[in-house]
Amino acid sequence: MKWLIASDIHGSALYCGKLLSAFDAGGFDRLLLLGDLLYHGPRNDLPDGYAPKEVAALLNERKNSILAVRGNCEAEVDQMMLSFPVMADYALLPVGGRLCFATHGHLFGPQNPPPLQEGDMVLFGHIHVPKWETQGPIRYLNPGSVSIPKEGSKRGYMTLEDTVFTWKTLEGEVIHEWEA
Repeated sequence: MKWLIASDIHGSALYCGKLLSAFDAGGFDRLLLLGDLLYHGPRNDLPDGYAPKEVAALLNERKNSILAVRGNCEAEVDQMMLSFPVMADYALLPVGGRLCFATHGHLFGPQNPPPLQEGDMVLFGHIHVPKWETQGPIRYLNPGSVSIPKEGSKRGYMTLEDTVFTWKTLEGEVIHEWEA
């Protein structure tokens, strides 16, 4: 199964559209969204193309392909706009005999790890910076932000095919690859 993994769209219809174009062009089976889909949050500037209603409509067209977790900017009103569940704090995915704990990052992450076994992984967003690092027995992977990248990073996403994670910019440039 081919997954596209993204985080922190923050209501940008412009960059959500580019993400969904990459999803379609790549022939992905599923889209895993790691939170902060519609609202930009009070600490962020408005992203280019800010149009949360359009983002909701774009994502709702693909509701049967989406698995999403709640970000710190999601609220009950966001769930009312979206046709797929978005209020779970985490999702669990098996990858190559290991467990992937998918979350936004504001509740669980490198500073507050979930209870996992050696070799398991945490997929998280929230910080808007791509990461691939090991802390203790756990691997932490972050696709960065689709619309508001920080610390000089580029807008991007991650893919998962079989057991290989690949980080890409929205333009398709490969940033990094890692095999689980």
